[in-house]
Amino acid sequence: MTASKPHVIGVDLGGTKTAAGVVSPSGEVLMTETIPTLNRAGGEAILDATAALIAGLVERAADAGHSVSGVGVGSAGVIDASSGVVVSATDAISGWSGTALVSGLSSRLGLPVRAVNDVHAHALGEAWLGASAGSTSSLMVAFGTGVGGSFVLDGAPVLGHRFVGGHVGHFASPYAAFDGVPLPCVCGSAGHVEAVASGPAIYESYLLCGGSASLAADTRGVFALAASGADALDGGASFAVSRDAAVHAVDAGAAAAGQAVGGLINILDPETVVISGGLADAGELWWKPMEAALRRELLAPLAAVPVLKASLGNSAAIIGAAKLVLL
Repeated sequence: MTASKPHVIGVDLGGTKTAAGVVSPSGEVLMTETIPTLNRAGGEAILDATAALIAGLVERAADAGHSVSGVGVGSAGVIDASSGVVVSATDAISGWSGTALVSGLSSRLGLPVRAVNDVHAHALGEAWLGASAGSTSSLMVAFGTGVGGSFVLDGAPVLGHRFVGGHVGHFASPYAAFDGVPLPCVCGSAGHVEAVASGPAIYESYLLCGGSASLAADTRGVFALAASGADALDGGASFAVSRDAAVHAVDAGAAAAGQAVGGLINILDPETVVISGGLADAGELWWKPMEAALRRELLAPLAAVPVLKASLGNSAAIIGAAKLVLL
């Protein structure tokens, strides 16, 4: 009887939760576990918890007759893929910057570990088995809590000389201003794509335009308000102002997103483009103006580039992280 090939563990380590799965050599996710990320406990505590999560999956895999040969991690932050160290991170995970991610997990587990930024892992998953499978080059841009991206070329994400490649939310957007003043960005600069096109930015735009927090408490509420039909306008002048603010915020965020992706397509000329993140899942209210703005931006030879919605859902980063050690 021929022994089966070893499986691997793929890990998606984010600011609020860490998900991991046992992944077969063909990319099938066989079993998963999720834990809260200890984002205020420091890097060593996160490594301890993540190692325990992985060890539990290794045991479950063994019980099912599968050996595990390695661990791939897609992590929040800028990850030096050569040293395995977290170069920098936002305050979403305090004490994460400087953490020896790869060596820390490897020493705890006794397994080889590789790591990249979580958006690169997400894009690699989509390029391997998802929306851009079979493409020699693909651009994935994710619009959600933030804006991130990755360019996958011949099966590998382009990380950049300093491993900062993919920070596509941090270049200028003409939409990222209010009354002529550039909107502040979470990176500390202003006027960036993320300052107008992320989910939180859409909510802030809604409030700036006069929308009432009592009618929309978050970004999801803004979308619900923007989608409300003409019958809802009987709610009075305050409701009408808030609904107009919601429509404007969604349209501006979507247009900024599309223009940004269109510009990136002009620069990179990818075979396939994949749009991911919570806003991509928000439906036609966001997708249609986003794609219209994207198409307006394109140079003529790029007019027919496929623009697809990501297809792997929450498993994309786990699958992509696993691919790091299945290469």
